[in-house]
Amino acid sequence: MTRDLPYRQNVGAVLFNAQGQVFVARRADQAHEALAAWQLPQGGIDDGEDPRQAILRELHEEIGTADADILAEHPDWLHYDLPPDLRARVWGGRYRGQRQRWFALRFRGTDADIRLDGHAHPEFDAWRWATLSELPTLAVPFKRPIYEALAAAFAPFSDAALPPTHPARSPASPPR
Repeated sequence: MTRDLPYRQNVGAVLFNAQGQVFVARRADQAHEALAAWQLPQGGIDDGEDPRQAILRELHEEIGTADADILAEHPDWLHYDLPPDLRARVWGGRYRGQRQRWFALRFRGTDADIRLDGHAHPEFDAWRWATLSELPTLAVPFKRPIYEALAAAFAPFSDAALPPTHPARSPASPPR
């Protein structure tokens, strides 16, 4: 029964650049899909690991750099349930979804520091900067309520009057 399954403990990053835009990446396992979803960096918390340490580790693992300062932590643990068709395939069917601690961070590096190809099996195949208000429209439907909550909670760190977002970049493409 689904309700008997636990939530996987997880952290997530809303990584802002100096212009107030947010880093989003496309999952490599969905690149072939017409409506491939973009998401924020996130990942599991290791046993005994502090969420603040976990988010910096996850950034380094997923985007090749942890050159960021933590600006804020969402006051609540946010959670989502996986759709039934994904539940059996993801994490071996051991979890019903994820319970997440989210952080707003300011990226101190340059676009050239971001490397999606640092691991044998990269999670993402493209990335770009987006406006905070775009986040909910980029997310898969079951994550959309979380992205709406993040957009509201972390709005002070963005700039609503930003120019259009940059085009997507491949894992090792140089900045423009």
